[in-house]
Amino acid sequence: MKDLFSIKNKVAVITGASGVLGGSLAKSFIEAGAKVVALGRNQETLDARVKELTDLGGDALAVEANVMDIESLEAASVKIKEKYGRIDILLNIAGGNIPAATLSPEQSFFDMNMKGWAEVTDLNINGTVYPSYVFGKVMAEQGSGNIINISSMAAYSAITRVAGYSAAKSAITNFTQWLASDLALKFGDKIRVNAVAPGFFIGDQNRAILLNPDGSLTERSKKVMAKTPMQRFGEVEELNGVVQFLCSDAASFITGALIPVDGGFSAFSGV
Repeated sequence: MKDLFSIKNKVAVITGASGVLGGSLAKSFIEAGAKVVALGRNQETLDARVKELTDLGGDALAVEANVMDIESLEAASVKIKEKYGRIDILLNIAGGNIPAATLSPEQSFFDMNMKGWAEVTDLNINGTVYPSYVFGKVMAEQGSGNIINISSMAAYSAITRVAGYSAAKSAITNFTQWLASDLALKFGDKIRVNAVAPGFFIGDQNRAILLNPDGSLTERSKKVMAKTPMQRFGEVEELNGVVQFLCSDAASFITGALIPVDGGFSAFSGV
């Protein structure tokens, strides 16, 4: 019997592979038998990541590239095709919020650092659009492929202090729907595009606003917990299953979808 959930031997390009989420997904894909291309801006860090993956017995390749530079991505695409001959999966993991685009509790929109706004929207929108443009073209040529984008709870409703990040992730949700429609209409039903919307996970980018120095919850985190029925933060490994599912044949009739992985945050009114 065919394993509907298998991604074995699939070639998966993961942007932001040197980060926590990208690293977790890379490991899970290797363990599932996929071939992983770790993409990032620092070759040394990528090499270390690939060593971790090959030590697990996996097939992995480190490729230095900038997700906001088309020429850099096209050069990466050539290297990947030279080694593997195809690209089956693209995980657009690179992105996130930045301090320069984060308002303090006392600030309003009119205190926004507009350079920070431009940087965070560029990173999160074009940092997904450009890889989709370059690697999606390979999928169109071969007639099959899967693209997974990362949206956010901030795309569902307003989250204070992170206007640029929120706007960018809302754009990613819409872009996912648009690209899913375009690729299916133009290139057939074997190319799918979906997005995952993580709830609240502790990471380097948000640790300072979610946890106090002693590890206790900040006032912001207490509000998050009040609206999260599961009453905890997510563990990064809890994103792996839904991403693998979306990339497998088990999800063959799913495209343009946004899947929340949030402990119930998006479902609960708070009352």
